Amino acid sequence: MRIADILRNKGSAVHTVEPDTTVCELIGDFARFNIGAMVVCEGKSVAGIVTERDVVRALHERGPSILAAPAHELMSRTVTTCLPTDSVDSLAETMTEQRIRHLPVVVDAQLVGIVSIGDVVKSRIDELQTERDQLASYIHDGG
Repeated sequence: MRIADILRNKGSAVHTVEPDTTVCELIGDFARFNIGAMVVCEGKSVAGIVTERDVVRALHERGPSILAAPAHELMSRTVTTCLPTDSVDSLAETMTEQRIRHLPVVVDAQLVGIVSIGDVVKSRIDELQTERDQLASYIHDGG
């Protein structure tokens, strides 16, 4: 299975913010869209990513004043991305090794989607269910 298959099933819409969006607005978007990471874009290019964990750490280190700060102060500037043609298995490995829960999908430096660890797990569960159903049918129908 490829990342394109996940995007085809879940859609390719990605909620993004600009670098100057305040952390308070960013938190509101996390809640409104029920997401745990926001891609920070300059135009259509990925500039960084901010996660709920980044916000919590910043609150701990800097206190509530961080809420008025721009997203670019919290964002990770080194963003691991993937391609629609990448395999789900290789992405799962990357996410596990680098301890990343969200990967933007990029083609020709343009953001085309985002994949979460939940998406990867769901695709694997769906694959296992399909295999189970095929085996059950094979056994029931006598091969």
